[in-house]
Amino acid sequence: MSTVGESAPRARTTPTNDDFGGRSGGRAFKDQLARILMWGAFLIALIPLVWILGSTLLKGGHMLLEADWWGKSQAGITARREGGGAVHAIQGTLIQALVTALISVPIGVLTAVYLVEYGRGRLARVVSFMVDILTGIPSIVAGLFIYAVWVTTFGFQRLPIAVCFALTMLMIPTVVRSTEEMLKLVPNELREASYALGVPKWKTIMKIVIPTSFSGIVTGILLGLARVMGETAPLLILAPYTKVIATDLFGGLMGTLPTMINQDRDQTLQPALDRVWGAALTLILIIFLLNILGRLIGRFSKVKS
Repeated sequence: MSTVGESAPRARTTPTNDDFGGRSGGRAFKDQLARILMWGAFLIALIPLVWILGSTLLKGGHMLLEADWWGKSQAGITARREGGGAVHAIQGTLIQALVTALISVPIGVLTAVYLVEYGRGRLARVVSFMVDILTGIPSIVAGLFIYAVWVTTFGFQRLPIAVCFALTMLMIPTVVRSTEEMLKLVPNELREASYALGVPKWKTIMKIVIPTSFSGIVTGILLGLARVMGETAPLLILAPYTKVIATDLFGGLMGTLPTMINQDRDQTLQPALDRVWGAALTLILIIFLLNILGRLIGRFSKVKS
């Protein structure tokens, strides 16, 4: 017969290895195996990247060191003749990217603001679904769509401004999704504090929400811009290439770095091949600088801090 002073058996509270479904040695082996597989996959994915960058740098790096590359065009330069530069293609790429950004950024940011701050019901679901559709369309489909509307339907000529419209279709979903995620990171306490002071919702968005997430929004814009600058299909369909400097979006001809690469890609003569590799390296360098700029701006994001 048990007495009152006799204590009951104490329950085991310290977990053992069996409580976690296996021995510690087995879990350690699985962890190490997963680590090796992940690093192996990373190195395998890194091989083609390093290969491409190395080949482009070795074959086109000397072109970027020449003064003419940054100051002259390809006017009067044939495939057999050395020399010439890429200033016409660089200017055309930057002009089209700037106009594309001027069209895409307001539309993308306002769409994201609507989805996060106002979007409710069927209309918001339709808008979000359409953004998802635009995210997945290939660039050639965007080019063919603008060609069907711009040239076939309205009868206009193939112009560089039409390329900007096609690139806009590719850039808008990137801007929308990146801006939407940054707006969602803004603490609701900031909105509620503003509402408690009697500030209208539209002024809260303009004065509190957007400035707080501004750095992240700019980062997403730069990343979207870096994506569309390397597109080739809309350029081939909508904007004929020219070797001279052309800055008029309504002039009919404009040189860009992707079309400069495509122009001489099937050449076997060394001067033409050097210019192709030089244009490819220049495009990579511009996109690389945009990505670095986006990362630097993201480090100073108010949302992160």
